[in-house]
Amino acid sequence: MYKGIAFFDLDHTLFNEHTRVDDEVADAMHQLKANQVLPVISTGRNLFEIPNTMQKTGIDTVVSANGSYVIFEGQPVYKAVLEKSVVKDFVAFAKSNHEATTVMNSQGAKINFINDIVRGNYNFINSRMPNLGVDDFIENQEVIMMLINTKGPDERYIDRFADTLTFFRNTPFSMDIVHKGSSKKKGIQELIANANLSGIPTYAFGDGNNDIPMLDFVDHPVVMENGLPQVKKYAEFITTKNTDHGIINGLKHFDLL
Repeated sequence: MYKGIAFFDLDHTLFNEHTRVDDEVADAMHQLKANQVLPVISTGRNLFEIPNTMQKTGIDTVVSANGSYVIFEGQPVYKAVLEKSVVKDFVAFAKSNHEATTVMNSQGAKINFINDIVRGNYNFINSRMPNLGVDDFIENQEVIMMLINTKGPDERYIDRFADTLTFFRNTPFSMDIVHKGSSKKKGIQELIANANLSGIPTYAFGDGNNDIPMLDFVDHPVVMENGLPQVKKYAEFITTKNTDHGIINGLKHFDLL
């Protein structure tokens, strides 16, 4: 039985400035397990993007794709699949605006074309650009999440697809797109329900807009010093920057280490 559950965003939170996990942070994740606290990655990224992170930290419970695909101890327990017709409609609409769409699931991703905004986005998140092949991906695989490579205005997408999709602006170059109602909060709720983890104190560490539902839901929300101003409003405790022992200091504040 776990004594606590700690949820960790990745970018600008668990990750350092090089989009990697520092050794001291990895050691802390292993120590949490020894202390009977379940460490959980809670991220907008998909599973195929983070195998090295999972291996280094020893974390095998993940709320991925902004809550749309959840695994507990390595086994899937929840997913929210986007309807094929909605995905096709969105991709076509984005293309009419000369903006590229990335489609994703836990196994991989494809993009429909590449331009300067796409290059800027994948450089910003320190990730390799996907290969081309959106149409084939849509026809033959489940789509769990999309990403629109855009600098805005966001409203032209949010307003048009308000009934079917949820959007999170996480970089200057892109928005994450998931099933209507999906969020890190929803994914955490599904994890707790499907893995019989109810009644255990919950903690969360984050910095960005897509962390707000998670931070608002858990018992003890922690925001990094480098977090966005609007996100810090949800913090019970503001720890130091992700590059200044923020994870360690936050965990120590709550006596989890």
